[in-house]
Parts: sequence; structure tokens; C-alpha cells
Amino acid sequence: MKKISVVLIAVLMVFALAACGSNPSDDQPETNDTNGEATNDSSSDSDGTTSNEEQKVVKVGIAQLIEHPSLDLTREGFIQALEDAGYEDGTNLELDYQNAQGEMPNNTTIAQKFEASDNDLILAITTPTAQVMKQEVKNIPVLFTAVTDPLGAGLVNESNDPVGNVTGMSDTHPSGLEELMNFVAKEFSDVKSLGVVYNAGEQNSSVSVERAKTKAEELGIAMVEANITNTSELKQATESLLGKVDALFIPKDNMVVSGLPALLQVANENDLPVFASEKDTVASGAFVSFSVDYFTIGYETGQMALEIIDGEKSPEELAIRYPDKLDLVINLKAAEEQGITVSEELLKQVKEENIIKE
Repeated sequence: MKKISVVLIAVLMVFALAACGSNPSDDQPETNDTNGEATNDSSSDSDGTTSNEEQKVVKVGIAQLIEHPSLDLTREGFIQALEDAGYEDGTNLELDYQNAQGEMPNNTTIAQKFEASDNDLILAITTPTAQVMKQEVKNIPVLFTAVTDPLGAGLVNESNDPVGNVTGMSDTHPSGLEELMNFVAKEFSDVKSLGVVYNAGEQNSSVSVERAKTKAEELGIAMVEANITNTSELKQATESLLGKVDALFIPKDNMVVSGLPALLQVANENDLPVFASEKDTVASGAFVSFSVDYFTIGYETGQMALEIIDGEKSPEELAIRYPDKLDLVINLKAAEEQGITVSEELLKQVKEENIIKE
């Protein structure tokens, strides 16, 4: 009887050892790898990191002075460049868009907020925004875009090279305003005076007006100025030019463009042709422009951002860029409203995609 008990105990110990020797992973679900072999969910890569390791999120702050078509397209082009490179907002990209609503104090507040942030890069859209970012942000790369005169705005050194953490792209084609003034003198020989409403507080606007004025006077066209400090003054300022000018010129002025309907109302009611600095202003109701494409400007700025984000270059190593393409754009509906007869010869100078009919 004693012998039987010893044998029974030995058998039980054998079963117990077999149970203890089973693989702990047997309790975990299995999946199949691409070769059809069974694998375990707890598998890791050969370098010891898990296959579902969290991807680094790139953080970009975007500051824009005010919303109007040209600036909005610039921002959209910038974001598209990042998306085309594989950066998707909400996945591996975090965008913080701030709009100053045209108020300079808001611009400063946004800049100070960004300086205290953990953003990897900041995009400053327009000259006033870029100037504030350069002043306030010292520890984060800053890219400017849609800036008329980087040198005059103090964004670059005297050699027009980037300095420190700031670089970017201008929206000024070297011959844009000259081409427009030449067009006015050639196609509208009866225009002897141009009225311009602008905000002298915007450095970009003052530069545009001065350059256009210099060229216009060379061609025998006088420039009559009316200054504003906010959009509510735009209609009255435009009306003050009636009887003094033969047509209107719109510079690269964010305040004027954001309040464009008020100016166009006066122009249309009084059959005053409106010549603009930007393609999107023509799309909004001005008659004609020699212009750059703002989506393309934003896209090229985005490509510069990628070089910084991916660690290829620092801002100081990225030269300031300028647009190299200029298009003649005409709005036929605006021509009708402003009492302009557009000849077939004139239309032949314009690409079909740059003729706005409605």
C-alpha cells in the first residue's frame, strides 16, 4: 500500500512539471506575419523598439495679419507643401493658426505666445507680422512669406541675406509694378493720373506706392494719394479722389484689400478703371494686374520649411527667395462695370486661364 502511494505521488509530480513548462505566450492571441507564419503581438523590431512606436509630431505656428484671398492662398500653399511631403495635420503635424484680425497689438500677443511655445517652426504671413516675429521670437526658426520688401522691412541684412533664425520668401517680382505701369501707359493713353488709397502704416504698402509712383511719373502719369488708418475710412478716401484722377491703383496693402468692396463700389459707380498689384484682387473685382501666384509662393515657402524641419539646413543657410513668374490677369466682368472696352488685341496678350469672365 505504501509502495502504491509513492508511485501515485511520482505520477502527479510529472504532470505538474509538464504544466509548469508550458510557454507563457500560449495565453496570448497569435497573428500572422506577411509570410503566413504565426507571430505573437508582443514582438519587437530587431533594434528592440516596438513596431507601433509613436511617431514624432512636428509643431508649426502660423501667424497671419488678416484674412484676404492672397494671404489665404499663401497659407494654403504652405500647408499643401507639408502634406505633399507626408506631414498631415492631426497625425504627425500640429498646426497652430493665429489670425491677428488686422490689429497690431494682436500681432504682438501672438508673437509672444509663439516664443513661449514648443513649436518647431513659425510661419509669418505679411510684412507687419514678420517684423513682429523677428523682434519677439529668438529661439524658434521663423519663415516669412508674402513680404514685399524684406530689406526695407529690416528682415535681412544689407546684403539681402538672412540673419539668425529668420528667412523666407518675398511676393515681389522684380518687374511687376513696372510692367503694370507700362501697361497703363500703353493701353490707356488717356489715363494721366492714378489715384491710390493706402495705409502708410504698412511698410509693404508704402514701398509699393513709392515704386509705382516712380515708374508712373517716368511715363508722364501723376499719382494722387489718399491715406487711411482703418477700413472704415476706405470709401470716403476713395470718394475724395473723384474728379482728380482718371483711374485707381491698388498697392500691396492688406488693409485696402481686406476692405476692397468699398473701393470697388466707388470705382464701378464712377467708371474708374482699377489696376491692382495682385491676381486675387482682380478675381475679387479689380480690372487688371501683372501678378505672381500666391498659392505658389506659399508652396515654395513650405518647401523651405521642410529643409528646416528635416534638419537639412538652418534658416541662416536658406537664401531669401523671390517669385520668377509673372502673369497678366484680366477680369472682363469688372471691365464692363468700370466702363472699359477690352479689345481683341488686348485679350490675345492674356492666357485663357487668366481671363476672368464672371
